[in-house]
Amino acid sequence: MSEKKAIITVDGPSGAGKSSISTLVAEKLNFTYLDTGAMYRAVGLKVHRSKIDEKNKKAMARLLDNLDLSLAPGGLETRVFLDGEEVSSAIRTPETAMIASRVSAIPAVRKKLTGLQKRLGRAGGIVAEGRDMGTVVFPEADYKFYLDASPDERAGRRVKQLRQNGAGDVNRDEILKQIIKRDQNDSARELSPLKPAKDATIIDSTKMKKDDVVKFILDRVNVV
Repeated sequence: MSEKKAIITVDGPSGAGKSSISTLVAEKLNFTYLDTGAMYRAVGLKVHRSKIDEKNKKAMARLLDNLDLSLAPGGLETRVFLDGEEVSSAIRTPETAMIASRVSAIPAVRKKLTGLQKRLGRAGGIVAEGRDMGTVVFPEADYKFYLDASPDERAGRRVKQLRQNGAGDVNRDEILKQIIKRDQNDSARELSPLKPAKDATIIDSTKMKKDDVVKFILDRVNVV
């Protein structure tokens, strides 16, 4: 192997378990976990708080120029800091997820975050999770996986996650509708649509346990 460590990408739709799986794989390999989905959610939260029109290019340019965004390890979920404030919980709501889906289709947003992601992954030794990691951000990645599950299964997982985070009463049918809508938005957008890389290994985790998915990935990577 060369001195540069491997890059592993894990793409897939919302609620497929990318974050938890990628975190565990990174931990097992002593790699850095790059939670790109959290980055888009943070931008979505900033747009929401700033009360600006996402279609206003000048306003979005100013927002991105002043973006103060950083990530830090945080167990099974990356800690996210926006403008000096930890927003790890605030970005995990279904509403923020929908805003993130919209802003991720804006070229200026993708350019800004793709550049940051590429810099973070320059040295390798990362597990990059998102929706276009293997197709756009790291097309040269050593190992590419596309993690999927049925919409119904993903809705159930999201409801469980929200309740564990103290969300209380959660409408499962509404969560399912949001997941289906986000799938449509992410797959239909012109810029970096959600799709597996041609050389990605596709994993249907609908009936798989988390540990089984992690083992499946680890069995297929050759990392010293």
